[in-house]
Amino acid sequence: MSRERPAKAAPVLLEIDDLRTYIRQRSAVVRAVDGVSFTVDAGETIGIVGESGCGKTMTGMSIISLLPPGGYIAGGSICFEGRELTKISDREIRDVRGNQVAVIFQDPMTSLNPTMTIGRQIAEPVVRHRGASRSAALKRAEEVLALVGMPKPRERLEDYPHQLSGGLRQRAMIAMALACEPRLLIADEPTTALDVTIQKQILELLDDLKSRLGMAMILITHDLGVIAGRADKVVVMYAGKIVEQAETGELFAGTRHPYTEALLASIPQVGQRTDQPLYAIPGLPPDLSDPPAGCRFAPRCAFASYRCGQEEPLLVGSRPEHPFACFHPVGSDEPGVRTTALVEGPAGPVTAVRQRAGGPDEPAAPAPLLVIDHVVKEFPVTSGAVFQRKIGTIKAVSDISFTISAGETFGLVGESGCGKTTLGRMITVLEHLSAGRIFFGGENLATLTRRDLRARRRDLQLMFQDPYASLDPRMRVSTIMREPLAIQHYGSRAEQDSRVDELLREVGLPARAAQRYPHEFSGGQRQRIGLARALALNPKLIVADEPVSALDVSVRSQILNLMKRLQAAHNLTYMVISHDLSVVRYLADRIGVMYLGKLVEIGTGSDIYERTAHPYTAGLLKTIPIPDPVVERAKRGATVLGELPSSMSPPSGCRFRTRCERVAEICAFEEPPLVAFGPSHLAACHFPLQSPVGTAATTTGSD
Repeated sequence: MSRERPAKAAPVLLEIDDLRTYIRQRSAVVRAVDGVSFTVDAGETIGIVGESGCGKTMTGMSIISLLPPGGYIAGGSICFEGRELTKISDREIRDVRGNQVAVIFQDPMTSLNPTMTIGRQIAEPVVRHRGASRSAALKRAEEVLALVGMPKPRERLEDYPHQLSGGLRQRAMIAMALACEPRLLIADEPTTALDVTIQKQILELLDDLKSRLGMAMILITHDLGVIAGRADKVVVMYAGKIVEQAETGELFAGTRHPYTEALLASIPQVGQRTDQPLYAIPGLPPDLSDPPAGCRFAPRCAFASYRCGQEEPLLVGSRPEHPFACFHPVGSDEPGVRTTALVEGPAGPVTAVRQRAGGPDEPAAPAPLLVIDHVVKEFPVTSGAVFQRKIGTIKAVSDISFTISAGETFGLVGESGCGKTTLGRMITVLEHLSAGRIFFGGENLATLTRRDLRARRRDLQLMFQDPYASLDPRMRVSTIMREPLAIQHYGSRAEQDSRVDELLREVGLPARAAQRYPHEFSGGQRQRIGLARALALNPKLIVADEPVSALDVSVRSQILNLMKRLQAAHNLTYMVISHDLSVVRYLADRIGVMYLGKLVEIGTGSDIYERTAHPYTAGLLKTIPIPDPVVERAKRGATVLGELPSSMSPPSGCRFRTRCERVAEICAFEEPPLVAFGPSHLAACHFPLQSPVGTAATTTGSD
């Protein structure tokens, strides 16, 4: 039965009632969506949140019957503009898909056809649904590319997806979705793994387009911070069911379901205390081919009672506009029911209240383990299939110097294309330097012989961004983890197997995981395997390149807590590369900010976040999504940093000047040096936000 809804001026565009979408597998049936009901009004934005595997994407894909092999709608109703979509033919649903209802997929690189130009891909639905000619469809493609803010839209028509940055590919995907002016847009994790600046640009763009085109939108995400200021209503899903639903402001102000509270608690905050573990929801969502009886969240819930394991709670509440499915809701005055969020401590879950005050900065260790000395890396750009004529140079890293002490965590932040990963690869000797020196333990890595370098690789390990792509899909976990041990001639086969079992236990995986393949694990489990492999040879330094960028908020907290615990246990030194400033603030003792190959600011966490000196750092901090609708809505429409200039021809003088609000004439001719703003705080800016050491007043830029 449909729930009664309060009267609204806007008509109902989409009504989903008791939707059940199943996936038939060889030996079981997965109940991916199990009794979901909600409505979307014209012009409204609905946010669907929850962990991976909870049915968010499957709900969205059910609307347009874009289901995986074996997937089918087992029951319920999907009514779009008065038309029942579950009863129409495949041909009729193809007329709806991409025309009246469009989708923005999570990964534009895998969703765009690599063999077709951007213009042709955007024109394709216009030809299919509107019967336009090829030339008219290409003209429409140029129009929508301009609409989504694509620079030089006419030139981009002939580009292929691999020629665009991540942000531009996402704009191309949005343009393709909007080509036929749909009434409903389904945005499935549209900003996952994007830089915070690009994420804000995309979200602002979607808001603007929704308003201008009068669309409704379903925004699917695992991050409540992303939808705090974007959605009108929030639907929280867990294990294929809705567990809470309310208007956005009301849900954040008065969360009732423990799962919603746990998702909020799992989001690292900029002010999070670094000396306390992050909250992480214990366990994993259930196997939906055999869901547990009673409340599906009960096995992971700190408030669960005997009743929760026997009886399924209904989606009801004291008020029809804010239903929740829980016998012991947050804020309940029922005797004996705790209403405090749990924080995972070293010995397991312990009751604690989350604090937002920043902890004291740890003093840096006196002896540097790693010294980066005026490092430069440039890549030649060539043209021609045979002679490979050099036509330019990509200036990836340009004269960078800093040190990392033993036992320290150094965070490196900046947008994609700023040289962070290239620097990490040079530190682990996967890329050669163009100029400069890197000293590790007093040895110049560039002068080591191949034999000495192989021995030194025991101490230098890289933790990759994509754990699935970095693990050989043809090898079992035991072989993957034993490989570095065999290469370095570590012990006998029995000793290597014992070491693999020890590492799996240390990262929280069972011994039987050794006999499985990478595709049999979740994203968080694969990242644990990647971390275990990096630890195999007891390294001194681990370079972690975006280690949690694409993980759910709860799994992300588990990995961050694990990294901190292992650092303490093994006296590890980390260099963490990330675009997520909240993650870096929690992990790092000191932080460096890179922009277009340059280090523009470096300091402790307090220096970077509380005494920001460089305008670029301030711009990054402003784009961090905060799980607070009031704060996020106040930020809507604020100035967003523009596109990153090309590293082939970076701006003269200060490289940030083309995007800086404080720019003056000197910025175009003179490169600013790094100057001191505190004992360990340096920044390179002619017109900084703070006063340098020894300066009486804060310098301001001229108009």
